[in-house]
Amino acid sequence: MQSPSSDTNDFRHPSLTDAFIKQIDHVLNNIFCEQVSSRSYPAESLSADDHAAKPLSGQEKRQAAGLMRVNHAGEIAAQALYQGQSLSARDPSLRDSLAQASIEEGDHLNWCRRRLQELDAEPSKLDPFWYLGSFVMGMGAGIAGDRWNLGFLAETEYQVVRHLDDHLQHLPANDVRSRAIVTQMKEDELGHAHLAEDLGAAKLPPPVKALMKLTAKVMTGVAERI
Repeated sequence: MQSPSSDTNDFRHPSLTDAFIKQIDHVLNNIFCEQVSSRSYPAESLSADDHAAKPLSGQEKRQAAGLMRVNHAGEIAAQALYQGQSLSARDPSLRDSLAQASIEEGDHLNWCRRRLQELDAEPSKLDPFWYLGSFVMGMGAGIAGDRWNLGFLAETEYQVVRHLDDHLQHLPANDVRSRAIVTQMKEDELGHAHLAEDLGAAKLPPPVKALMKLTAKVMTGVAERI
C-alpha cells in the first residue's frame, strides 16, 4: 500500500519549480517584451517633430539609433546583473534595495526600446548573450559576499554614468528626445551608485575595475552595430 505522500515523490519542491519558472519568465519578458513603466517617458512632453533645431537627418537618426541601441543593451545587462545579484545576496534588505533599483532600470529599458522604435531601429540581436553574461557576473558578485556585491554594483554604475556622459557628447545636438532619456538615466544610475556606497560597498581592486571597463567596451562596440 502506498503512503499518502508517494504520489508527490517526483515533485517534492513545487516552490523551487515555481521560482525557476518565474525567473525564466522574467528573463524572456525583459529581452523580448515591453513592460509597464513605473514612471513617465522622459520625452513624453516633446513632440516627435519638436526639436531645438532642424529635424534629424538620415545620418543623425542612424547615429542616435546606434547609441540608443548600446543603451538598450546596457539596460538588458543591468536587468540580468540585478537579477543575479538579488538571487545570491545574503541580506534580505539588500535584496529589497536591488529589487527597487531594478524597477528603475526596467524603466530605462522601456524608454530605450521606445526610442529605438521612434528611430525606426531595432535592439541588438545579441541581447540574449548580454543577458546571460551579465547574469553570471551578478551571481558571482553576490556569491563573493554582500560588500563585494555592492562594490561591483557601485563601480558598474559609475562606469555607466561616464558612458552616458560620453553619449550626451555624441548624440546629435538636435536630438532632444534621446537627450532627455539619457539625462534621466544618468541621474538614476548615479543614485544607484551612491546607494550602494551608503549600504557599505567595498572598493574593488584596480585590476577588477579595468577588466569591467574592458568588458563594457567590447559590449558597447559590438552592440552599436549588431
